[in-house]
Amino acid sequence: MYTVILKKNEEKRLLAGHPWVYANEVSKIEGKDTQGSIARVTDFQGRLVGYGFINHASKIIVRILTRDEVIIDEDFFYKRIKSSNDYRVHLGYDNNYRVIFGESDLLPGLIVDKYGEYLSMQVLSLGMEVRKEMLVRILVDIFKPKGIYERSDVPVRIKEGLKEVKQLLYGNVPERVEIIENGIKMQIDIINGQKTGYFLDQKENRDNLKYYVKDKDVLDCFCNIGGFSLCASKYQAKSVTAVDISEAAVKSVLTNAKLNGYTNITTIQADVFEQLRQYRAENRKFDVIILDPPAFIKAKDSLKNGYYGYRDLNTTALKLLKKGGFLITCSCSQPLTLNLFLEMLQESVLASKVYGRLVEVRSQGKDHAILIGTEESSYLKVAVIQVLDV
Repeated sequence: MYTVILKKNEEKRLLAGHPWVYANEVSKIEGKDTQGSIARVTDFQGRLVGYGFINHASKIIVRILTRDEVIIDEDFFYKRIKSSNDYRVHLGYDNNYRVIFGESDLLPGLIVDKYGEYLSMQVLSLGMEVRKEMLVRILVDIFKPKGIYERSDVPVRIKEGLKEVKQLLYGNVPERVEIIENGIKMQIDIINGQKTGYFLDQKENRDNLKYYVKDKDVLDCFCNIGGFSLCASKYQAKSVTAVDISEAAVKSVLTNAKLNGYTNITTIQADVFEQLRQYRAENRKFDVIILDPPAFIKAKDSLKNGYYGYRDLNTTALKLLKKGGFLITCSCSQPLTLNLFLEMLQESVLASKVYGRLVEVRSQGKDHAILIGTEESSYLKVAVIQVLDV
């Protein structure tokens, strides 16, 4: 077993809850083992900090699994995975949810989503990669799924010395899987859809539309396959306009609307920024506008440009709202902190020359809980702003 000895005082962040040991925090490494194996981490004085996966090829040289002296074997992972699922079941999750959210479930580098009778799995660390067969075996035993599909087609794997991969791991997975979210039938694509198939982190935020959309004209920007649009229709919106640049996405919105018998949804395949500018030129107004864009900021070096992108988008949307209307705006950019997000919205309100009030601030779903001390697990911000009739 490797023993990783930290430099003086480098253990403080780890003891506060952060699970990553960076290579530049290490004083020396003793012992020998294979990459992806379990390493012991100590402070400079030799006191135990924890045990975790080691990977010399990554800047994150160790991902902590536990702070305790325990045997890390298949039973260890079985109990961790079962505990993660038990937490979700206790909260009422059933048909579709995030089963494992990596570090937040003390399973660093592992994502598992449940879509009905199927599982979608994403492996982001070498330690999980070398245990993939064992993990599949555990998932099959706990969930008895019809199929498990791997969606590890993400660039972050390259930083771990791994290749991007998509593959069937167990059973069979069809091209389309039907789920029920917030009482709404939806067909999702595990094999080629966004992320692991769908954006489960917004489930509660989509259902929260029930407070804002009844008898209203709703504009859903970056609609993807229609999660927000369908909820707006369910909660008796007068009309819903769903806009996305993806042809496949807008087709999926109509398919899902038909599944539920919703007839008040219109789709537009267009660049959202251009479509908003067109509405502005037409002096078109809406009662509710939803902004759920892809991440504009993937790393801290793109923070400035991404910040301006969010500000411009929100400023334009605010100008398209009727008096008394609501803007429901989101950011999934992790480097854009909550404070920066709210600062950006304040600047947007000022630039749009409207009077606005912040109605509520929300976050990612409870199946995407945030590990305290680990800012990387906190990424989704949602705000509701009302334009006042002054």
